[in-house]
Amino acid sequence: MDPEASCDARATRALIDLGALRENYARACTLAGGRAVIAVVKADAYGHGAVPATRALAQAGAKRVAVASVAEGADLRAVFPELRILVLGGVHGEAEADAAAGLGLVPVLHGEDDLALVAKIAERRGICVDVQVEIDTEMHRLGVPEAEAVALLARVATDPGLRLEGVLTHLARADEPDPALRAEPLARFAARLAEVRARGIDPGLVHVANSAALLDFAGTLAALSEQDAVRPGLLLYGVSPAPHLGADLAPVMTLRSEIVALRTIEKGDCVGYGATYRAARRTRIATLPLGYADGVPWSLASRGEALLGGRRVPFAGRVSMDVVTIDVGDGPAEIGDEVILFGVGQGAALPVEEVAATAGTIAYEILVRIGRRVPRVFAGD
Repeated sequence: MDPEASCDARATRALIDLGALRENYARACTLAGGRAVIAVVKADAYGHGAVPATRALAQAGAKRVAVASVAEGADLRAVFPELRILVLGGVHGEAEADAAAGLGLVPVLHGEDDLALVAKIAERRGICVDVQVEIDTEMHRLGVPEAEAVALLARVATDPGLRLEGVLTHLARADEPDPALRAEPLARFAARLAEVRARGIDPGLVHVANSAALLDFAGTLAALSEQDAVRPGLLLYGVSPAPHLGADLAPVMTLRSEIVALRTIEKGDCVGYGATYRAARRTRIATLPLGYADGVPWSLASRGEALLGGRRVPFAGRVSMDVVTIDVGDGPAEIGDEVILFGVGQGAALPVEEVAATAGTIAYEILVRIGRRVPRVFAGD
């Protein structure tokens, strides 16, 4: 048993269903239609635990994963010596470039400076470094500007210290319903690939589709038929990127706590900071040992809901740093009863997508903000 977890009397846990994760990976493989699947496990596998999640994905057949940084890649390389690990954020400075090369990570190049840096390290080490190149088609965050992309790819292809493993781009509006919004950047990306191939350069793995694009096969994958890889992230964790992209996904994380205090208040009594919640009737207020320091959005004050015995009960008052209060009314409720903040259980479900919408944010943020003091409990390993 983890000695830190054994000392945590707060009874708040993030339950991680690794069987559901493997199920979602299988779903991604089916949607990919034989294309390579690069499983995105950045940001501690979207808050689920990078090492356990990556192990489960590898058990399901994953050969390639993607992270955001060299540091994330190093953590995984220490456990998974054979995995191909793509570093989406690239390298910044000689120390990172050298570490990536030494660990056998695959950095994404975003410009001439990156190319020169990695080539320098490859020459110094006397090795050939596998790289991928991102072409910036519309995001304007990272990536080689389109006008410079073909020339840079030609230089990568002719540098003896580099091997071009793949070319990618990132769509800004993959999760929007109208496929026409993706037509122009996809067409420009395809045109750059055609120029590259006309120069006799093999681009390697070509990938565009993230979770939203993979779920919208007809609108994105079919529009760029030459894609031979996809890189799902959110869908692996059982969450849909947008309401119109429904799929048979199994939620992986359930955030649960339990009642640690229970009291009766009278009509007109207030609850919590600012006295923002005033009881409309005589009722009971239950206190849960988690708050915004654990990732529960402050914006759920008097708006959020939780599951108690399979029924939905409302948040009562503000979310505090360490506690949440809920109005349990006259229904069954005892100290020690389980309460679900999102996920599945008690014969019911409270989707994280719904919680995010109520909080005015996105499911990605809810998942990755579940704090370090919330132990992850893994099942289905």
